[in-house]
Amino acid sequence: MNTGYECFQNKKILITGDTGFKGSWLAYWLHHLGAVVYGFALPPEREYDHYAASGLEKLIHHTDGDIREFSQIRDFMEKIQPEFVFHLAAQPLVRKSYNEPKLTFDTNVGGTVNILEAVRLTLSVKVLIAVTSDKCYKNKEWCWGYRENDELGGKDPYSASKATAELVYSAYQDSFFNARQQFGAASVRAGNVIGGGDWSTDRIVPDCIRALQNNKPIELRNPHATRPWQHVLEPLSGYLLLASCMYENPKKFQGSYNFGPESREMHTVHDVAKELISFWGVGEIKITKRDTDHPEAGLLHLNCDKAHHFLGWYPKWGFEKTVEQTANWYKSVKGGERAESVTRKQIIEYMES
Repeated sequence: MNTGYECFQNKKILITGDTGFKGSWLAYWLHHLGAVVYGFALPPEREYDHYAASGLEKLIHHTDGDIREFSQIRDFMEKIQPEFVFHLAAQPLVRKSYNEPKLTFDTNVGGTVNILEAVRLTLSVKVLIAVTSDKCYKNKEWCWGYRENDELGGKDPYSASKATAELVYSAYQDSFFNARQQFGAASVRAGNVIGGGDWSTDRIVPDCIRALQNNKPIELRNPHATRPWQHVLEPLSGYLLLASCMYENPKKFQGSYNFGPESREMHTVHDVAKELISFWGVGEIKITKRDTDHPEAGLLHLNCDKAHHFLGWYPKWGFEKTVEQTANWYKSVKGGERAESVTRKQIIEYMES
């Protein structure tokens, strides 16, 4: 696979949501590749989140900001004049969207409008990657993967906000971006990502790690829910490859893309917990009563044929390797190794695999 990593060297790159889980891994990777990385996001929620633990504040140019405030992101983008924009800032939690639906829509829809409008007004931008979610598809609980042209929708506020963000992106693409010369934009949709440094609430891996570190049983609400689990570096490699392709040939590669594991790598929540326990060395699972007020999808995965055929992108790490690398990150940091060092080694190992 042609990675195209060399095109990022010395380029000004803006990442919204760089203090988040995926955003911080992307920021570190781009810094490792020699890019001049700028971040725009709310401060990290916890001092031990991946952004803070890996020392990114010393490696990139971060500015605290809120994408819900158009003037903030517009002024910041005008000031730095980036060539690449990766939009990852979001309210990323399904269960939180039930408790704070307005915040979810304001961030995921209104914030996306602000980013796209700022990009429209900033002519230095050559490439835009707008990150949404696999949950933007109307989930019909069928057994085959969703394609990029399948119906959008969502029953919960989070999923609906991501589907709406896709419609907003499509409108900007058709109304403004298609006519813009030497510019490429794409929306990208990834399955459930796991990896070191994620401490969000109501996510399977952080919940498991907290239980394991405190010698408590791992409590599962919906053990049979099946997801396209992948290491965080997998979709990020797809975003980087797509961005490099659009930098060279924007109109050929623009559009929407899915990035996820092979269908044979679909596994249940119970499988993830069991595998984490195996690599951790100790632990137990406890099935708890499911919260019926907050329904969760039972089956959801993506068809990634477009990324395979157009980009030559394929996932590198299977389910076992993904969980092993995730568990090793938390175990290594807990054992005293610097988070920055563990992150760097895993990125290098991924690039060389």
